[in-house]
Amino acid sequence: MLGRVAKAMAHQLFGGTCFLCGGAAKTGLLCRGCDADLPRLAGECCPRCALPAPGGAVCGRCLSHPPRYEATVAALAYAFPADALIQALKFRGELALAPLLAQLLVERLTALQSPDWLLPVPIARGRLRDRGYNQALEIARHVGRATGVPLAPQLCRRVRETPAQTDLPWERRAANVRGAFEAGGALDGAQVAVLDDVMTTGATLDEIAATLKRAGAASVVNWVVARTLPPN
Repeated sequence: MLGRVAKAMAHQLFGGTCFLCGGAAKTGLLCRGCDADLPRLAGECCPRCALPAPGGAVCGRCLSHPPRYEATVAALAYAFPADALIQALKFRGELALAPLLAQLLVERLTALQSPDWLLPVPIARGRLRDRGYNQALEIARHVGRATGVPLAPQLCRRVRETPAQTDLPWERRAANVRGAFEAGGALDGAQVAVLDDVMTTGATLDEIAATLKRAGAASVVNWVVARTLPPN
């Protein structure tokens, strides 16, 4: 279902040309070569934070400083050409990319990963006004349809405007989002998947997980399109 939607949108908006290289794309938004170049995360990763970890074990950082979320599923590394796709959706309004990014994420999910609710990361009111849309919500719409998990943006809202995380050093990002979110009501043991386009330090997702658990959520997992990896 999701794949057919993406292909139909690609044909209508891009006329069978690859979004990245401009070559022929008979199906979907990408040609076969650009699709093959996507940095899919297929190696062994920490189940908590999705960073590379030998044997797929919980990494040392998550053992020493456990995050408030239980798990993270990520489809891609945040590297070229995945970053070009995400930035085009996020900053240039290329909403036709949302089904493609959703499809890549859905391919990483398993039948066992079936939470009660799907929450797109909320963005600040001023940023929503300037941009006109929330890219996480646009992706989540398609993920929700493909997985059958109900979309629930009302579960959490941003109550404090903060500088963009990308403008701050990594060590300041946790403090930047502390107290920035508020639950929309009691969650009474619910299992929640939180969807975002990119996970870098995980500070925003950790703060949202803490907010949801204070409201009674039993577990919180992250579903992210791309994960920023540490430099080699």
